[in-house]
Parts: sequence; C-alpha cells; structure tokens
Amino acid sequence: MYNFLKHVAKKIVPKEILIKNEDLMRNFLKPLYQGKNHECNICTTKLKKFVLLENGQLICPMCGSLPRTRRLNLILENEFLKPKAFFLDFSPSRMLYKKWKKRKDIHYYPTDFENEFLSDYQYDITRINIEDNTFDLIVCYHILEHIINDKKAMSELYRVLKTGGNLLIQTPFKEGEIYEDYSVKTEQERLMHFGQKDHVRIYSVKGLENRLKEAGFTTEIRIFDEDIYLGLTKNETVIICKK
Repeated sequence: MYNFLKHVAKKIVPKEILIKNEDLMRNFLKPLYQGKNHECNICTTKLKKFVLLENGQLICPMCGSLPRTRRLNLILENEFLKPKAFFLDFSPSRMLYKKWKKRKDIHYYPTDFENEFLSDYQYDITRINIEDNTFDLIVCYHILEHIINDKKAMSELYRVLKTGGNLLIQTPFKEGEIYEDYSVKTEQERLMHFGQKDHVRIYSVKGLENRLKEAGFTTEIRIFDEDIYLGLTKNETVIICKK
C-alpha cells in the first residue's frame, strides 16, 4: 500500500508541494500502520511494521526515515549531540533537519552545496567558508563518495573541527581496496562502475580510515548490531573520527 501510494503521489503532485505537505500527507497513513511491534526513534510513532522498500530497506511510513537515519539519530542523541554544541550537518535528511532545527540548545548548521536537501547553508566541502576550530560535531554521511578531491575535503573537515570534537563518517563500503578511476566521467559509466551515477569511487572501510588518519584524525570503526524493534540494519558501519 505505502509503495503504491508513494508512486501515485509522485506522479500527480509536484515535488515542492509534496515536500511542503509531507507531514500532513503521512498522517493519513497513521491508522494503517500504528501498532506496538516497532517504534521509530525519530518521530516516536509506535508501528505495526516498517515498510519494506524495493531496495530492501525499512522505511518509517510516518516520517520517511531510513535505517541509517534512525541509527544516526540514536548515536547522536545517546553520545555526541550535547547542549551548546556547534553542529555541522552535510546534506541532512528531511526528518532530522526538521527535528534538529527545533532544538534551541544547539547551534545547528545544515548545509547542502547543490540545494538538493533542506539546508540553511551552502558550503563547498573542499573549501568550507568557516573559521578554524568552529564545530564540536560534524556529520558527513554519504558525501565523500561524491567528491573527487576527497583528501582536500577531509583536510577541511579537520580544520573546522574543534580539538576534541567528533566527526561521524559513513559511505557505501566494499571489501578490499578503494576503487576509483577518474577516467570514468559520464553518469552511465559511474552507475556501472560505482553503483550510482553521481558517485566517483567506492571506499573500503580500511581505505577510508587510512585517508582520514592521513588528514590528522584518530579513528574508531564501529559495526552495529541489528535492532528489529527500531528497524536498524545489522553490520552497519560508521567511522568515528576525533581531532
């Protein structure tokens, strides 16, 4: 039902209207999905079930959060997002943008360079227009695989992070070594080589960790367990970096 209604809505409703009225439209689904078997830790709705998407991910029908988004929310609220923190968030998900914008006890800097995501700033990650040692926390989720000069981006992330601050990194990962080929330039070629038309590489966990260490960070690789109640995926990997 969810996938069918989503498909119909995208066909007949302009994107900007969908985004503006997303919360209202999702409320119509509440009677179909409310229950006691699961809970979304972002919108706090108790659910009969999450919705299985065609790509195998479990989406919350009430707020649209994906497993990695709910995991990120859990990690930050349990450990990293402290009152008065200066928090830089690259290309935030809509539901987390809305949630963290409401918080008055943090200094939230949501940014998206190409205006594809809700944001208040437009920083180029390879040349961040911010003073050194500004942020206590940076989230850089599924960004670096889009950036050709990723080493410059890592250097900039290190520069604007405060000493003692934390950077959370996630990308798609593969086994073995990093795979990148800068002769691959067209969208069709990138889709074939890297799995998405706007990706420029596929990292391995160790390969990305090594580049982050070269930029000056100390790193910790965390691999998380499945959580059926919260709809969280098993073996999800996040690299925690500290300056």
